[in-house]
Amino acid sequence: MGSADRGSADRLPDGPAAEANERAAGALAARYGHPVELAGSPLNPVIDALLAHRSVRAYLDRPLAPGTLEALIAAAQSAATSSNLQAWSVVAVEDKARKARLSVLANDQAHIRECPLLLVWLADLSRLDRTASALGAAAGANRYLEMFLVATIDAALAAQNAAVAAESMGLGTVYIGAMRNHPEAVAAELGLPPDSVAVFGLCVGHPDPERPAAVKPRLAQSTVLHRERYSTDHEAQAVKAYDSAMRAFQASQRMPEVDWSRHSTNRVAGPQSLSGRDRLREALTALGIRLD
Repeated sequence: MGSADRGSADRLPDGPAAEANERAAGALAARYGHPVELAGSPLNPVIDALLAHRSVRAYLDRPLAPGTLEALIAAAQSAATSSNLQAWSVVAVEDKARKARLSVLANDQAHIRECPLLLVWLADLSRLDRTASALGAAAGANRYLEMFLVATIDAALAAQNAAVAAESMGLGTVYIGAMRNHPEAVAAELGLPPDSVAVFGLCVGHPDPERPAAVKPRLAQSTVLHRERYSTDHEAQAVKAYDSAMRAFQASQRMPEVDWSRHSTNRVAGPQSLSGRDRLREALTALGIRLD
């Protein structure tokens, strides 16, 4: 077979190629709230799956298949980790009574009680403390803000790998930032050692098809992507357009229509908008985490 023949064989037929392009266009339109063309975009099944992410807050009363949890943790442990310190841990909660107690601590969110699996991700410096102690050495660097950031970032990277893995299995997920509303009480419920803290939760389960979740639009790339140097030249216009996209999304979901700009401003208005997390530094100190 000549090179020209090989080239012809490598090309997708017009039908499948057109279908793939149509799916990509639909996924991008859903993600940004309006048609978007990314010239020469190297979309593939992995990117398609990422574009389809949505927060799932309604689950079937169905257990996960055996081995699912272990597969999710293997995916999580495959994420990047600073200096291979692996300064994170996760507590898998399946007990209904414990999920119910945690839901009360996390703003009484029903999906925490409903999901078959709640993963509570920890910024965990305690293992490094114990490892150093076993060698008769100090772990003084763990007292500094840098190490808390390392542990938090490690946990976030691991959790996102697990979330993507779960979605690849047809499962749904939603993050629970309200796990930080009452850090000491969550630590007591989970039996956490000093120098560890729950930074967020992740519900995992089978989405309820009777209560489907939709893809929520995001800000235009021009607001978050800066080339070479930070620029706000197009930000105001993009935020205004995004307000419109969010109102359209909310209307389609029969939700109250609130501009993203107003919602976000209310969310950062002051300590009263932080759901008790304005005392997070105090809570971290109580849990043995110092931020020198």
